[in-house]
Amino acid sequence: MDLKDLKDIKAIIDLMKENDMSTFEMEKDGFRLKLQKGLGDQPIVVSPPTAVGTGPATAPADAAAPTAGGAGLKDITSPMVGTFYRAGAPDSSPFVDIGTKVTEDTVVCIIEAMKVMNEIKAETSGVIAEVVAENSKPVQFGQVLFRVR
Repeated sequence: MDLKDLKDIKAIIDLMKENDMSTFEMEKDGFRLKLQKGLGDQPIVVSPPTAVGTGPATAPADAAAPTAGGAGLKDITSPMVGTFYRAGAPDSSPFVDIGTKVTEDTVVCIIEAMKVMNEIKAETSGVIAEVVAENSKPVQFGQVLFRVR
């Protein structure tokens, strides 16, 4: 871990404080990071090393996995912590709404993380059955954004 990595972790901690988040978790290229608020609201950094090359990284909570009691519905989940936006601009129409047909490559929303706008794709095919996340609100890693039938 170098100085740039420490600056990135500090930026994530600041993002957690700004959005009143208690937990942050991510995994990338064999590096796993979990931040959790501890005593006195100070984040605790937990980063057990993982062996690189032990197999393919898994998608967060299987981005389009069927839900437990969802009667055939599939969840589109957040791949990161950030702020959820349904449209590309405040005065624009949402990317998708209930009843919108989507494919794996359909952009369904934007998640802003550390001042970067990240387009989120459906990664599944079907029709939007439910919009779960609230526009302009913080979302957690693995949180359900939409349900698709």
